[in-house]
Amino acid sequence: MAKRLFLIDGTAFAYRSYYAIRGLTNSKGQPTNAVYGFARLILKILREHNPSHLAVVFDAPGKTFREDMYPEYKANRKETPEDLIAQLPSMDRLLEALNVPILRVEGVEADDVIGALARRGEEQGYEVAVVTGDKDALQLVTDHVRVFDPNRGNSGFWYGSKEVQDRFGVPPEHVIDALGLMGDASDNVPGVPGVGEKTARKLLDEYGAIEGVYEHLDAIKGKQRENLEHNRDRAFLSRDLVTIKTDVDVRVSVDALARKDPDRRKLVDVLSDFEFQSLLEEYAPDAVQSEEVNYRLVTTAESLKAMIAEMRKAGTFAIDTETTSTDPMRAELVGVSMCCRPGAAYYVPVGHAPEALRLEPESGASVAAPAIDRAGQRNLPLFEGPPGRAAEQLVKQEALEALRPLFEDASAGKVGHNIKYDLVVLEREGVGLNGITMDTMVASYLTDPSRLRHNLFEVCLQHLKRKMIPIADLIGRGASAITFDKVPVASACTYSCEDADITWRLTGILEVLLRERQLDTLFQEIELPLIRVLARMEMAGIAINPDVFDELRREIQGRLKVLETQIFEEAGEVFQINSPKQLQEVLFGKLGLRPVRKTKTGYSTDVDVLEELSREHPLPAKVLEYRMLEKLRGTYVDALPKLVHPDTGRIHTSFNQAVTATGRLSSSDPNLQNIPIRTEIGRRIREGFVPGRKNRRFISADYSQIELRILAHLSGDEHLKEAFFRDEDIHRDTAARVFGTAPDRVTPEMRRQAKAVNFGVVYGISPFGLAKNLGISQSEAARFIEGYFVQYPGVQTWIDGTLEKAREDGFVVTLLNRRRYLPELNADDAGTRKAAERAAMNTPVQGTAADVIKKAMIHLDRALGATSAQLLLQVHDELLVEADEAEAEQTAGVMKEVMETALELDVPLKVEIGIGNNWAEVH
Repeated sequence: MAKRLFLIDGTAFAYRSYYAIRGLTNSKGQPTNAVYGFARLILKILREHNPSHLAVVFDAPGKTFREDMYPEYKANRKETPEDLIAQLPSMDRLLEALNVPILRVEGVEADDVIGALARRGEEQGYEVAVVTGDKDALQLVTDHVRVFDPNRGNSGFWYGSKEVQDRFGVPPEHVIDALGLMGDASDNVPGVPGVGEKTARKLLDEYGAIEGVYEHLDAIKGKQRENLEHNRDRAFLSRDLVTIKTDVDVRVSVDALARKDPDRRKLVDVLSDFEFQSLLEEYAPDAVQSEEVNYRLVTTAESLKAMIAEMRKAGTFAIDTETTSTDPMRAELVGVSMCCRPGAAYYVPVGHAPEALRLEPESGASVAAPAIDRAGQRNLPLFEGPPGRAAEQLVKQEALEALRPLFEDASAGKVGHNIKYDLVVLEREGVGLNGITMDTMVASYLTDPSRLRHNLFEVCLQHLKRKMIPIADLIGRGASAITFDKVPVASACTYSCEDADITWRLTGILEVLLRERQLDTLFQEIELPLIRVLARMEMAGIAINPDVFDELRREIQGRLKVLETQIFEEAGEVFQINSPKQLQEVLFGKLGLRPVRKTKTGYSTDVDVLEELSREHPLPAKVLEYRMLEKLRGTYVDALPKLVHPDTGRIHTSFNQAVTATGRLSSSDPNLQNIPIRTEIGRRIREGFVPGRKNRRFISADYSQIELRILAHLSGDEHLKEAFFRDEDIHRDTAARVFGTAPDRVTPEMRRQAKAVNFGVVYGISPFGLAKNLGISQSEAARFIEGYFVQYPGVQTWIDGTLEKAREDGFVVTLLNRRRYLPELNADDAGTRKAAERAAMNTPVQGTAADVIKKAMIHLDRALGATSAQLLLQVHDELLVEADEAEAEQTAGVMKEVMETALELDVPLKVEIGIGNNWAEVH
């Protein structure tokens, strides 16, 4: 390797990273933005430039010789932000894990240490790279010393002598003369008044150096000469201040800066503590390769029997299914893996294609997917039978019949990651899965609901600091991806056994976390039993009437054509309506409308902007309607009929337990929770959802104002509680109180404003937000909010107390003790802090509402067990059930009773019931 010495200006890049990345913290609320940017820089340099020697140099604490020369040096700089100071030790910790030398020398700056080492390295035959964005460093450039700015351009920028000449108009040795004349505002280096970069370049081009300028002062005319003459001392002082001191006594040899391998274990610990998931993924060791494991193929009846006996003896085991699809309602079972002790797992293949059963491809033949390199390592995997080129696999039905008693035995505990998927897959194969004691995905979510992803790969990375085999390694990506049944069985064994093994290891860790955070009761009584309820709902699906969607499609297409014509007439030209760029040109260029907000790609044309512009011109409103219809057509009208399952004739959505930070369920593939409810087009779409058979009915049960009722309970506000006990219209009551009038004199507009405040207050709505929602002035909105808290003082007291406790604890809780961690409550950035405060106010209310409806679903599922009724959907505060017409009224009564008694509050819960022949009809 060539002798390449990289000297990195740590102080400069600590500051750069801090200001480039804002608002990043770990789950403990510790700021990590500067460390993250700094880590990415260091790792990128190591990876892309491969230096043979390197060091990171920081400013030492205390005064430097420059402040003795000029007390005002850097006097104009702001104090170093506290949250940057807090991160500096973390940078040291990162560098120590990387085995990168850290240098600080008292009395001088990082530049001086870098300069001294650069000269020493050059003398000893090194090619030197000074890594910094500081222009002062350009004075160090020689034939063997270059400056590298990694933040300039996509790949960074290298400064040699030519580039310095282009930048300053002088060679490197005269950069100090240019800086002496110009001064440097960032460091409070005075320079000569009136001399900027252009003037300095011209003077030095003519006279060579500062001495030359002053030797020829008589040749310089006017104000320029006067400034130079009166500031001679400042010019020479400034040059001295910017001159890098290259004779610093740095007590380390260049050879001692030789690059060493990082301490990977320490590095992984550091990255894990910082919660840098992407960097951790890059540097974490592979789970399979990190220790000896014993993963075995099960291909005979005898070995299957032995495995089942082992699982029974253990009492609890992890299970994972491999299939041909991520959609459990369309997936074909390929294999099952099980594990009951760390590092030992079994894989039972039952659905691999013949070509995937070859363990050793014949000469010249190719397998469907590359075998994982790890497979075959350490005697992995083993399989029964004589040596040969092909493994056997068990007949699927015979294997499942052997597994059935174990799977359906509730006394044998099962753990899984997203075990709802495995439950549905096995149920479709005719086998139950009872005795579920742990879902590591749901447990991970419950312990850290603000985390974006809880897939097994990321949860393993977070808690075990190990990388798992990515599925793409087996099946490929994109259009060329294969299904799992085509994966060579050896690779499938390693992959699937690892899934079961890691799930088993995570179980113990997450059980401890659930107990420590007092979440075990919520997990056991709500989230765990809910898994089976959701699985039944997903398998039941919901029917649609395709004729309704056909008719709606024709209507929307017709309306879109009319809108298109009207938009072109208003614009006076034909253009691509869905093109933001072309719409910008029409709105702000041709029509001359006032731009509201600028973006990187021009003026914004988002919904908020178009709504505002609609007050000035009819075209934006038509574009909004056009966009809305296009979206509904694509998302629902065209898409839903294509999602009808060929076997069941119904649409099967997926309900997600581990997505929203508040505890609410979400729906996907398709999302049936976001169909508009208050618009005519939304109502028409809902008309298309119908019971699956004749003589069946839909029953809808919808909590009435549940969040406001929970707010009344949490706040204890007597006026709010009284309104609910009297079963009054809460919005009318609020309007009467705030406007100081009798309830029967409240106008619809007054009630509308009160409703906006009632629902907005728990979301921390601001006068600006309320004013925008209601179309009133901010001062009016502020008075309205103030009046609300005067009438409901308990709410204000509760909000203040909740925020105070949340700042103290770092989290908020619901009535059932669901937690949401909010480290951003103590952030320096005002926007980040305000968002966290809004979340702290809203989560106890919305999260409790989520807990209530989940609890109701569990109780309702049990109550309906012996009837014809089936729970189909949960949408916000509504449950939708399908039942025989003869049982509809009775089912409605059961739903109302179960839901209104799901949780005892200081005010009554109220449920509104609807029965009908389609989803729209029940509202």
